[in-house]
Amino acid sequence: MRPLIVTAFMSVDGVMEAPGGEPGYRNTGWTLKSVEMDPAAYEIKTREQEEATALLMGRRSYEAFAPVWPTMTEEFAGYNAMPRYVVSTTLAEEDPRWPATILRSVDDVAELRRTEGGPISVHGSATLGRALADAGLVDRYHLLVFPVLLGAGKRLFSDTDKDAQKLRLVEHEVYANGVQKQVLDVVR
Repeated sequence: MRPLIVTAFMSVDGVMEAPGGEPGYRNTGWTLKSVEMDPAAYEIKTREQEEATALLMGRRSYEAFAPVWPTMTEEFAGYNAMPRYVVSTTLAEEDPRWPATILRSVDDVAELRRTEGGPISVHGSATLGRALADAGLVDRYHLLVFPVLLGAGKRLFSDTDKDAQKLRLVEHEVYANGVQKQVLDVVR
């Protein structure tokens, strides 16, 4: 079974919407505006590209990344080279600039997990991340938690009424700018 890893920039209050400046959110670009830049805090992002064997995202993230990431050949060479999957019930076809296989449901993601291969990395995709967690498909979280409260916005974790889910902290670091790296395994 391939591990499914959800990776996110997140505020202390769990908001992950528009961390890099995506339009339509009043606190857009909060990762750039809320703390001083510390390259050490992003070490995990480089490691994710080296370890992942596939990239999974929801439709909105795919539509935001597809026009940009293929042009970032140095920063995202690993992601640009690996297979990509997008989960959507509405996307008619892949973006030819950044081809991806379209999956139609969380059940399709469960089937993908059962294939041969290494880790599948889920980027952005708040709605998809919540659906995958609620379906019990997430194996690990890679979180960069920023010392800021954003209040409103899309959150990583759902408010679905469900049984408690234990997590095991397997890696943690606090950087000079206050950003915390938390790598958490889902305990089953």
